[in-house]
Formats: sequence, structure tokens, C-alpha cells
Amino acid sequence: MEPLLNATAGDLTQLQYAVDTFYFLVCGALVMWMAAGFAMLEAGLVRAKNTTEILTKNIALYAIACTLYLLCGYSIMYSSDAGGVLPSLGALIGDENSVDAVLAGGEDAPYYSARSDFFFQVVFVATAMSIVSGAVAERMKLWAFLAFAVVMTGFIYPTSGYWTWGGGFLSEAGFSDFAGSGIVHMAGASAALAAVLVLGARKGKYGKNGEINAIPGANLPLATLGTFILWMGWFGFNGGSELKLSDVGEANAVAEVFVNTNAAAAGGVIAALIVARLWFRKADLTMTLNGALAGLVAITADPLSPSALASSLIGAIGGALVVMAIVTLDKLRIDDPVGAISVHGVVGIWGLLAVPLNNADATFGAQLLGIVSIFGWVFVASLIVWLILKAVMGIRVSEEEEYEGVDLAECGMEAYPEFSGGKK
Repeated sequence: MEPLLNATAGDLTQLQYAVDTFYFLVCGALVMWMAAGFAMLEAGLVRAKNTTEILTKNIALYAIACTLYLLCGYSIMYSSDAGGVLPSLGALIGDENSVDAVLAGGEDAPYYSARSDFFFQVVFVATAMSIVSGAVAERMKLWAFLAFAVVMTGFIYPTSGYWTWGGGFLSEAGFSDFAGSGIVHMAGASAALAAVLVLGARKGKYGKNGEINAIPGANLPLATLGTFILWMGWFGFNGGSELKLSDVGEANAVAEVFVNTNAAAAGGVIAALIVARLWFRKADLTMTLNGALAGLVAITADPLSPSALASSLIGAIGGALVVMAIVTLDKLRIDDPVGAISVHGVVGIWGLLAVPLNNADATFGAQLLGIVSIFGWVFVASLIVWLILKAVMGIRVSEEEEYEGVDLAECGMEAYPEFSGGKK
């Protein structure tokens, strides 16, 4: 205790800087762990014959996101042209903070490492791309998907992210999105929707007379594990977005964010479970899992302002909405094997609209502007890229490859070879 009593103001500033940097990095690592959650969730909700390919997509998209965001994405998203629409391209991720800059004090003094900020942001862009992966599962060519990932993570996502978090026109307009219900989740769902519309449904999903045929996933224990991993990682996703920990006010705010995040997820589970039971007469596990994720997406736009009870209600509305959205998209013959568009898109919109209910600084007008701008940009830009990829290299596997499973066609191996009927 004595060294702290004898510490100078500069020593305490450096200690706070170290604490906040470490907290930021740990939260980034939790968000990185969400990549494993998405991989397990998607691997559990696809058929066994498509498992290896979707796991390959998940680890490859993470690597591509990290590399493209390093090369240009971060610079685009955090350019110096505040208040603008078009970002500028600077030098990669910039210089690290000097001791003198940290100790200078004042509002502009950095309080965490510049590299920790990059690390935290790069795992967010990987999350947005992971959303696309599940929606196009079981029928998209691996290399077409990875080609899109280059454009999405290097240009499309950073541009709309710049509009708010980089100080662009949405920030100036008062659009509020604490941790990314719109910037991350709705953006990923918008790209996924464009992909699904160009790609089409899986063979056998919809009948000629309007039938909707269920295509069950191969491993629900894996999907459940993936959901719990995502739930855990979300504490870093939302908690890290507070950006600071090292004083009483910020520490209390972080604790509030953790409690509200957890409460919203729980509310989403309960609501989805009840709605599924009333609608289908069964406790549908896949709907329940998506209810948890829906609650988390809903609260991400503002996990700080509401009370814990209000957060539970926000999550519960998200959980109910996701069940209705999944059924509605099926009726529209929009095939989304994991429900990603409903979870991250429909509920992402609800999360953004819920912000003014608890945050007096937010307005419905600014929130609607943000929703329209982000959805419009990401959907149209993604649609153009998907159409180009379809014309140049094709984006869908052949009917025979889809029937046999994309594991063998794209990766040359199976996830469960002992169950395929072939030699061990």
C-alpha cells in the first residue's frame, strides 16, 4: 500500500493507462473467442456433410478480416475527416502513444494503447463477417465466400462503421449505437440478406406447392455450446465498448453493462422458449438458442442506460421477434439455415429503436437515419459484389455437390467420416 501512497500523479496516470489497456485487450480476446462460438453454432446447425466446409469458412474469414482490417479497414474507419460521408485512407494503424502524450493530461490525452484499440476493433469486423457465413451455409462456394470477405472486411464494413464510430455524418446526426447492434450486427445481416437473395435456397427446402421442409442440424449439443460461448464473449463485446475501467464511475458502468447484457440474454431465452411452445406446441431448442442471441443483439445498442429489468424486457422482445422473423422469412422463401438474418438484422433494428426508450440523448429520427443508411449501404454494396462474383466465378456449388455435401467438394474431407459409410 505504501508505494501507492508515495506515487506521483504521473505514476498513477501510467497505472490507469496500463489497467485500461489490459482491460481493453482482455475484452478483445473475449470477442475473438466469439469466433469459436459462431463456428460451433453453425457447425451444429448444418448437416454433417457440410460441417468441415463451414468450419473452414469460419477460421479463414477470421484471418482475412484481421489482415484486411490491418491493411486498409482500420484506416478507412478511423480517418480524420470528421463529419463526412466518404472516409479517407491513411497509414495502416498509426503510431503507438508516447509516454509524453499520455502524461500530458487533458481531454485529448490517450488512456489506452492505440494497438489495443486496433485489436478490439478488428475482432468486431470478424464478427460482422461471421454472420454472413451461417446464412449462406450448405450451398455456397468456399472461394466465392472468401472473395466477398475481402471486400466486406476491407471496405464495406469500415465505411459504414466510419459514419458513426469514426466521427462521420451519423455521429454528427446523433445516431447512437453503443456496441454495434446496427454497425456490426445489422450490417452483417444486410450482407447476408443480399447473398441469400442472389444465391437462392437449398435444394429441398421449399416445395412447389408452398411447402416448407425442415432441414435439421446434425449436432445440437455443438450448437448449444456455441451459443454459450457467444453469450460469454458478449461480455467483452459490450463491456469493452465502455472503453475504460480505471475509475469508480467507469468501473460501475462496466458492471452495469455486464449485468444488463446477461439479463437481456436471459430474457431472450425465456421469451423465445414461451413463444415457440405456444406456436409449435414444442420447446424448440434452435429457437431458444436464437432467443439468447437475439436478446444479446437487442441490448448491444445500449447496454448501459436501461435498468436490469428493462434490459430483460428489451431482450425478451428480441427473443419473441426472432421466432416470428424466422417463420416469416421461411414463408417468403428466404432460406437462412441458422437464422442469422433474423437474429442480427431484424432484432438489430429493434435494438437500435429501443435506445431512445431509455437514453434521453437519443432520438428516433437519428436512429431511423442510421438504420436506413447502414442497411442501404451494406445491402446495395454487397448485392453488387455478389452479382459480380456470380458472373465471374459463380457462387453456388453444383446440384450434385450440394447433394453429396460441400465437405468433399470444397475441402476433400469429412467431419464425421466414421458415419459416412465409407472405409475408416
